[in-house]
Amino acid sequence: MVKAPDIRSAAARQAIAALAGWHSTAIGQPIQVSLYPAANLAQIQVPLAGAGADITSRHALATLHDTIVPATVGKIPGGQALVGGNLAASIDFNNQLRHGIVPVFAFVLGITFIVMLTAFRSITIAATTIVLNLLSVAAAYGAMVAVFQHGWGAALIGTRATGAIESWIPLFVFVVLFGLSMDYNVFVVSRIKEAHDRGMATSQAVAHGIRTTAGVVTSAAIIMVAVFAVFGTLSLQQFKQLSVGLAVAALLDATVVRGVLLPSAMALLGDRYLPRWLHWLPPTPPPETPGPAGPGTRPAAPEPAPAGRA
Repeated sequence: MVKAPDIRSAAARQAIAALAGWHSTAIGQPIQVSLYPAANLAQIQVPLAGAGADITSRHALATLHDTIVPATVGKIPGGQALVGGNLAASIDFNNQLRHGIVPVFAFVLGITFIVMLTAFRSITIAATTIVLNLLSVAAAYGAMVAVFQHGWGAALIGTRATGAIESWIPLFVFVVLFGLSMDYNVFVVSRIKEAHDRGMATSQAVAHGIRTTAGVVTSAAIIMVAVFAVFGTLSLQQFKQLSVGLAVAALLDATVVRGVLLPSAMALLGDRYLPRWLHWLPPTPPPETPGPAGPGTRPAAPEPAPAGRA
């Protein structure tokens, strides 16, 4: 697309003619030119060498953008020449995504660490949360690579190995899974910390937290896996990739990560919570204790004492 102060001027016509007559192995023929004098625009359709998205086409696009356009329509005084098309849009999108993915990861991880540190007053819990959430994301990436790049089990969902993952899916999966993992993690860790603050030993508090949350976490995971699995029945490849990544990660997160790795890590790390130099953080409110029963109310049944406690 070419924009000029006067698209019918001699300089503009000469530059457009130079582009249309350019001889290069990077571009083909015919080159079609459509003028829109009312808007002072010219749309120039240039066929590129290659299959349209392969390395040959990418090299041809670079030649058009970096060499041919600046030497022809790029010289129109006061004009502007933009290179568009599906391939150019795809390359620009991928470049922008490549530059933006690191700040997104850093922002999400940083905010997660700060929020968990402030809420639970524990560097251990904050760091464990990030590591376990990243394990869930890594499981999703591994599942997508195994199915859609190596073809392992691709026939089970009615597809084949395409050799690539849609460029926007890794970042999208990261954001979705990190949110789900945080939901499960905060729910489980809250019960563990409440039990610990009531005086239970760390190992007993971990067992109590897992025992009281296992049913809810498992039920939520079953619902999420079922919802994500529906995407696999759709015909578009990108939905199948989302289905595999999200469903596998949700299943592993609720079972292996939250049911095995989280309690193991917290039991092994013990009471390593907040160092002295972070004691300025606001204290966690103590867990509520049941008050005296009012008229017409039944007193709550006492909670069974954990093993090893009177």
